[in-house]
Amino acid sequence: MRSVRPHRFLPAFAGLLLAAAAAGCSSKYWRKSADRDASRLLQEKFPAVPNMDTNFSVETPDPLRLENLPAAPEPGEFLGTEGAAEQGARVLNLPTALDLAVRQSREFQNRRELLFLEALSLSLSRWQLTPIFGLTGNGGIQSFAPVQVQGTDPVTGQQVTALRNGNKLATGGARFGVNWLLATGARLSTDFTADFLQVIAGNGTPNTGSRLGASLSQPLLRGAGFKANLESLRQSERDLLYAMREFAQYRQGFTVTVAGDYFQVLQARDTARNAYLDLARSRQNVARERAFADEGQRPLASLDQFRQAELNSETRWLEALRSYRESLDRFKISLGVPLATKLVLDDAELARLAIEEPGIGLDQAVPVAVATRLDLQTSRERVEDAARKVPIAKNNLLPQIDALVRGDIQSSAASGFKLPDPKLNSWSAGLNVDLGLDRKAQRNSFRGALITVERARRQFALELDTVRLAVASDWRALEQARRNFENAEIGVKLAERRVEEQELRMQLGRGQTRDLLDAQADLNSARNARTAALVNHTLARLRYWRDMGLLFVREDGSWYEAPVPENPQPPELLPAEPASQP
Repeated sequence: MRSVRPHRFLPAFAGLLLAAAAAGCSSKYWRKSADRDASRLLQEKFPAVPNMDTNFSVETPDPLRLENLPAAPEPGEFLGTEGAAEQGARVLNLPTALDLAVRQSREFQNRRELLFLEALSLSLSRWQLTPIFGLTGNGGIQSFAPVQVQGTDPVTGQQVTALRNGNKLATGGARFGVNWLLATGARLSTDFTADFLQVIAGNGTPNTGSRLGASLSQPLLRGAGFKANLESLRQSERDLLYAMREFAQYRQGFTVTVAGDYFQVLQARDTARNAYLDLARSRQNVARERAFADEGQRPLASLDQFRQAELNSETRWLEALRSYRESLDRFKISLGVPLATKLVLDDAELARLAIEEPGIGLDQAVPVAVATRLDLQTSRERVEDAARKVPIAKNNLLPQIDALVRGDIQSSAASGFKLPDPKLNSWSAGLNVDLGLDRKAQRNSFRGALITVERARRQFALELDTVRLAVASDWRALEQARRNFENAEIGVKLAERRVEEQELRMQLGRGQTRDLLDAQADLNSARNARTAALVNHTLARLRYWRDMGLLFVREDGSWYEAPVPENPQPPELLPAEPASQP
């Protein structure tokens, strides 16, 4: 027998390796491919979502260079020993803080990634309804153990036993196929396969073959039709739209939260400053009373009372400093800035605050909110989603009858590679029937779908009332903050006049210690209340516009108040009952 060398099959193995290399693209390629798909889907739906960031990207933006911010002035005396922490600090104004938060906030980046993942999910749902190609292959060599053979010795003529080397078997194959799930529920599959086999010994004649086949499965009752088979894709499309609305609304809330935290840090700083002024007045009182006591013009009890007030003022000042430093550190964490970074918020932002009326009353604000709130639109459409699934669940109660068709052609058995011969064909047709005697799970799913519709309707009604309540609560907070500010303004003027009067009376020896202490305490409280009311009114106004759905956010996190729509048209409060519901 002549032997056949294994290198005759090297081209076949090389072909398989080449196909594998072509299919296994680099991870960088697949990442870019995923980014392109997700970005295309997001761009496609941008027009349907008001105030969506059209430059959306899942990549983390470049961080801001904080060293480019203006340097902070020398720390104020009111900071005491805490002032050392602000040596060499940078001043962070509100617009820069908002931009910094959008770029570096961990929470904001998480929300970006959740939206991106939803877009990837939709790309998969669309892909599953396209022709899906597959290419697989295999190859190998198998060696068999030597075998004993009987023969005659040509010299002696005697019977002898000898070992013959075992054969080596080379095998290989490749398959190229297409699988396509059609919108009607039909599944079309085609595949082309080629196999070879050769014994690498003896005559070495290869045994090759190829086959081309196709099959079609079409549901006729259960699972048939466009509605049932496109529902998954339709829901994925809407889920991405819902996620984009949620992200757009989240940006509004995020901006309000960052602005609120910013002003509350400034408020804590102002409280520490007021506490220090109160401590300075207490020390002046003690010094004055001690001088009078030394001259015998004041009783020691009066001096002790002022000293006790001084100790209490110092305690309040130290507590205010601690609260300010902690609020600043928490703000750094929310921005995604390392705690060791030296930052000072701009006091000018607090000085610029003023009582601004929103220009739209509660009677007009509620209809606007109902018409424009993105979460209400989503909640209403979820009722439609639930109703749309009822007939699909009902369809699953039907018997399963699938029409099956299969056909293929094969190559003739011969050496060398041969394409399939149309004359060597076979086909089959039939039905796959399941009468559905066991439908407990499908029954429960159908009843659950009906319940889900009712739950979605109740949830929509609840969210309507919640939005109305939120807008009304914001309006009340606005009114209360305005009244509180007006009262605090009056209180500051009254307390300042009382302090001046009581200090003069004490200098003349006609005042009462308690009256002066009360006036100074009231002055400190009124100043803190004025700052708190101003900050609360600003944040209540932002929440008012946010809850109306009219607080629009720019790419850098800054906001503007959108125009109030004329004659807002609220959505249908409760969608019609699904026609398939009994």
